Amino acid sequence: EIRLVESGGGLVQPGGSLRLSCAASGFPFASTVMKWVRQPPGKGLEWVSTSFVGMAANITTYAVSVKGRFTTIRDDAKNMLYLQMNNLTPDDSAVYFCARVQDDWRGQGTQVTVSS
Repeated sequence: EIRLVESGGGLVQPGGSLRLSCAASGFPFASTVMKWVRQPPGKGLEWVSTSFVGMAANITTYAVSVKGRFTTIRDDAKNMLYLQMNNLTPDDSAVYFCARVQDDWRGQGTQVTVSS
């Protein structure tokens, strides 16, 4: 059974940091291109970051809105994907999902709220 379980969300003040985790199981994680997406309140899904594998391993791309503030890290030995988020702003408030790029299979998401 394919499973993606996100965790680590919460309430944080502007300028703060959070680290999201995504635990993957049921598929060959180390050979799977993964992404983070988010859904702000009342809006559609928004791409955040993609972590590549194979010949493009160690390449990660980011949306302009998060570049320089967010870092995606993958630990293939543990089947884990992380999103380190720094210097958060209220515009980063959303439900965050990790997903497989090949079919958009994603987990239940974790809520991030940035507010003072």
